[in-house]
Amino acid sequence: MAAERQAPLRGELMRDEPMAAHCSWRVGGPADRCYRPADLDDLVAFLRGLPPDEPLYWVGLGSNLLVRDAGIRGTVILPFGGLDELVREDGARLRAGAGVSCARVARFATRNDLVGAEFLAGIPGTLGGALAMNAGAFGAETWPLVRRVWTLHRSGELRERRPADFRVGYRSVQGPADEWFVAAGLQLQPGDGAAAQRRIRELLARRGATQPVQQPSCGSVFRNPPGDHAARLIEASGLKGHRIGRAQVSEKHANFIVNLGGASAADIEALIETVRDRVARRQGVRLDTEVRIIGEKGGARP
Repeated sequence: MAAERQAPLRGELMRDEPMAAHCSWRVGGPADRCYRPADLDDLVAFLRGLPPDEPLYWVGLGSNLLVRDAGIRGTVILPFGGLDELVREDGARLRAGAGVSCARVARFATRNDLVGAEFLAGIPGTLGGALAMNAGAFGAETWPLVRRVWTLHRSGELRERRPADFRVGYRSVQGPADEWFVAAGLQLQPGDGAAAQRRIRELLARRGATQPVQQPSCGSVFRNPPGDHAARLIEASGLKGHRIGRAQVSEKHANFIVNLGGASAADIEALIETVRDRVARRQGVRLDTEVRIIGEKGGARP
């Protein structure tokens, strides 16, 4: 029997790609390879051609990610712009690809007179990232909307799963190994789309008034401990405005670390550890990070 021929790839392969261009902190060294798939079929073909031991990372809009200065040895998948399906299904249901921005999902829902997804407008990432960490904003979280998800195993096998297949908690999702989210079916409610649009504008105005949205950051750095707020603990420890290099604890919201321009990933990581250590000493609480830190330490490769 003749061997099956692999379809030619149609996506964009980048080598030694600076991850600062793909992360909202605007820092990060180069990845050996980045692949932006044309669509899901193209991504399947690409994964099937990878060595089974190739380190693999998925990066949406990089809004909850710190890539270290020496970069990433392995391959980064960039689903934004490729896994962009967004359709209304029967009733009040949506199907959205993992590469669709959360804000786009929120706006699409309101245009279809569906409510319940307005909070997604305040999450500066893709739906895939929101699924991976149960992202939330304004008191709401992603997974209560989820009816089913589709995942892609690193072997290239597409699987459909239900919420019961995952252990979902506050900013935490645990599921089968070596699978990544590629789409989700969301359950919303019929409602007044115009009113939902007004609510989105109100939520974004509140976000702009309380968060440093004009400066590069990753959003909230630390999870809120039970019964308290990370920002309060950081401010009470005298760290608001504290700097290491060009990284600073935001003077507007203490649970944000901003890049003042020219910060390194090492500056940001050192500031994260400084905040964690001082809050532990002064408040008796050890903060856990929301942000994911990947890559190799050291100076950026030439």
